[in-house]
Amino acid sequence: MTDAVETIDYSKTLYLPQTDFPMRAGLPEKEPGMVKRWQDMDLYRKLREEAAGREKFVLHDGPPYANGNIHIGHALNKILKDVINRSFQMRGYDANYVPGWDCHGLPIEWKIEEQYRAKGKNKDEVPVNEFRRECRDFAADWIKVQGSEFQRLGVIGDFDNPYTTMAYHAESRIAGELLKFAMSGQLYRGSKPVMWSVVERTALAEAEVDT
Repeated sequence: MTDAVETIDYSKTLYLPQTDFPMRAGLPEKEPGMVKRWQDMDLYRKLREEAAGREKFVLHDGPPYANGNIHIGHALNKILKDVINRSFQMRGYDANYVPGWDCHGLPIEWKIEEQYRAKGKNKDEVPVNEFRRECRDFAADWIKVQGSEFQRLGVIGDFDNPYTTMAYHAESRIAGELLKFAMSGQLYRGSKPVMWSVVERTALAEAEVDT
């Protein structure tokens, strides 16, 4: 006789399906490895090769500003677009996704001016070319950061060759189109009311004005 209490493993008495899947997803550890595997196998290129010659589906990506880390709005936007692209790819289309970034405008200029103020630097004393170069460098850095963050979300696209509004060929194309308007006589100077920032000394978009 013994006073020891017999321990019974009741889990073995239940008829449950067996699986090799872990009970916990462990996404913080697995997600980087999954993204790296896609990059190592060059998944984007393989998808393009597989879809060569198919009818194209092009989702034009309305670009975010390259001025900081992504937020929940960016995540929702890119994930939904990725779902759409993947669905068309699976339906037999060539869904080539090229991400883009908006590198012009007040959001980026304001960030550089914040850095100036922190250093006690007067923007008005900075040469225009130097200011533009700093804005360009700032945007280029954040394009790399945001591109990496979007890929961490599992988004598949040509992140090695994105389109950017600050690309020199894009800027020259815009200048060329403007010249066509001028040469055809469609470009003129007129008067109209505009919203103006006294501080920034520039016209404002409606989205930048609190009503």
